[in-house]
Amino acid sequence: MNFQVTVQPSGRVFSVERDETMLSAAIRAGVGLPYGCKDGACGSCKSRLLEGRVIHGAHQPKTLTPEEEAAGMVLTCCATPQTDCTLEARAVPGAGEFPVLKLPSRVLSMSQPSGDVAVIRLQLPATQNFQFHAGQYVEFILRDGARRSYSMANAPHNLGTPAAVELHIRHMPGGKFTDHVFSGMKEKDILRMEGPFGSFFLREDSDKPIVLLASGTGFAPIKAIIERMQHLGTTRPAVLYWGCRSKADLYMHDWAVQAAAQMPNLTYVPVLSEPKAEDGWTGRCGFVHQAVLADLPDLSSHQVYACGAPIMVDSARADFTAKAGLPAEEFYADSFTSEADKQS
Repeated sequence: MNFQVTVQPSGRVFSVERDETMLSAAIRAGVGLPYGCKDGACGSCKSRLLEGRVIHGAHQPKTLTPEEEAAGMVLTCCATPQTDCTLEARAVPGAGEFPVLKLPSRVLSMSQPSGDVAVIRLQLPATQNFQFHAGQYVEFILRDGARRSYSMANAPHNLGTPAAVELHIRHMPGGKFTDHVFSGMKEKDILRMEGPFGSFFLREDSDKPIVLLASGTGFAPIKAIIERMQHLGTTRPAVLYWGCRSKADLYMHDWAVQAAAQMPNLTYVPVLSEPKAEDGWTGRCGFVHQAVLADLPDLSSHQVYACGAPIMVDSARADFTAKAGLPAEEFYADSFTSEADKQS
């Protein structure tokens, strides 16, 4: 039995099959809802249920508290309708614009700019037109059916010849996928992937100043967004804050410096939380989101795009809205939830 979900205020309607989540049905129908991890861990898809009844699958209690659920909030990524439903959710123009494809990809090149980060270029099949927004991600389908998500680090206009997507992969010791990347993967290997997914991309209809906030390999989709901004000739003021532990973790520091030099409206501020003595670091120190607050105590007229560790994203969202007046709807995030995060 299928149920109908109506999204307000857009008025879009889509059908949900039995035992299917609202989000998977929306993606299938090309309806743009906000979302990130699809696993009940990041909270990007949190919306209000105006009418109807749902059952929630497994999710992290902190992502949807019992109080929020009692107040009518739902996580569309793990909410299965039991009746026809009406959902209040922010429409994301463009989120459902490109078809989600399953496709093979071939490892074109691999490099290791820092000890625990690999930069991999995956050649796309010439027979399929893989389209995506700068900032979106793909899922790798492993042999046992498990999936791992990684953001494209290059913009769609910058795929090169042959066409390839760039990924930044941090080694998680014991990780089913990353152990293989760092010990067994070689050039010409074939990987199965599906995408594009996610609603983390530049809102090009706005003229607000932009804060780009990254921690660790959360820099990957931010890099893609910067490439997109440069391609568009965007004149909106933008500042990139990239937080890492030590100088070696700023694995594309030179790229960021060069991008800021080439784009008059872009400023780059690297921030280290645990600089080593040998780094000779004279730049900013501390938590990266606090550096933003120190520089921009009033964010009421800004847009923020934040990507990286869940604790950074959650802290930035809470502090920017509570202390700096950032409108909650202008905080766009992609929280890099690991398998350990999802099970904690």
